[in-house]
Amino acid sequence: MKILNVRNLKKSYEDAKGKLEILKDINLEINSGEMVAITGQSGSGKSTLLHILGMLDEVDSGTIEFLENKISVKDKNMNSFRNEQIGFVFQFHYLLEDFTAEENIAMPAFIKTGDHKASIRKARELLKKFDIYERKDHYPNQLSGGEQQRVSVARALVNNPKIIFADEPTGNLDAKHSKDLIDLLISLNKDFQQTFVIITHNKQIANQMDKHYLLTNGKLELIK
Repeated sequence: MKILNVRNLKKSYEDAKGKLEILKDINLEINSGEMVAITGQSGSGKSTLLHILGMLDEVDSGTIEFLENKISVKDKNMNSFRNEQIGFVFQFHYLLEDFTAEENIAMPAFIKTGDHKASIRKARELLKKFDIYERKDHYPNQLSGGEQQRVSVARALVNNPKIIFADEPTGNLDAKHSKDLIDLLISLNKDFQQTFVIITHNKQIANQMDKHYLLTNGKLELIK
């Protein structure tokens, strides 16, 4: 089943020199259960594309279909749609410093349901799955970089989203923790058919995905 269908997507910004075209006629199809990597040079527009696909930014023109339904960042109830259907993992974990690991993970579920006990229960299940349950009461500044990123991934998964967008998820990790994280994502994909779109500069990671796109000169090229 096709989960995302993107057609003729364009995005530009105004700068001191005039109009700067970032994305030009982007066409992309992502099937449910696929792992997709997007690479490209710094400044090529990878994060901009991810933010648009994740309904965090607006397009100039073009269409995005989610499970065959056209969607837009301007749609009514888009905040709820994002929280329930889309998960995000960023290079900088964006964990809430005043909340524990389990509270950070539980937050999207609590926003969705208002049920604190059930949200904490889900968070603890994920903490066990990710082998960091003993860190559940620790605050972000008490966690290692690898542990923080696992909490970030668990938070992205807590509402069982249809698709997860990850923007340089290993960017702040050393080689061992990078490998551990990618192995975890691949395991989640195999066990639960979770769909991932991963922005990365690491070609080794990209080569492990089902599809690998290169973003260059504002256009996507399928590498494999």
